[in-house]
Amino acid sequence: MIFRYAILYVEDVAATLDFYERSFALQRRFLHESGDYGELSTGETKLAFSSIALMQQLGKAPGRPNPEAPVFELAFETQDVRAALARAVEAGAAPVQDVREEPWGQTTAYVRDPNGYLIEICSPVQLPSAG
Repeated sequence: MIFRYAILYVEDVAATLDFYERSFALQRRFLHESGDYGELSTGETKLAFSSIALMQQLGKAPGRPNPEAPVFELAFETQDVRAALARAVEAGAAPVQDVREEPWGQTTAYVRDPNGYLIEICSPVQLPSAG
């Protein structure tokens, strides 16, 4: 079994795809002609978005993200956290945590997307060498 995609529920799929393309340089795989579903390429796993309206039509009642009490986060890895943070904020992300050096050797920053989802921008984790 493989982890194929994660789907976030949003009000406006097209605007969300545009935000992630501009903020994190992700490539759009497609946007369904209905505008209710779209995917971005992120390597082998896709980041997908479905409209809240579509989920409601399918009999589901999706919750809304709570930026003050997130239950998960997306993480995008980069060598230049500071530049990636600036790009995301310029594209409309709300800053949550400025660039910070963590005790385990990783650099992190956090933003919220326009839907309220928490996003970590981070450098690769520096694993201790086997010795």
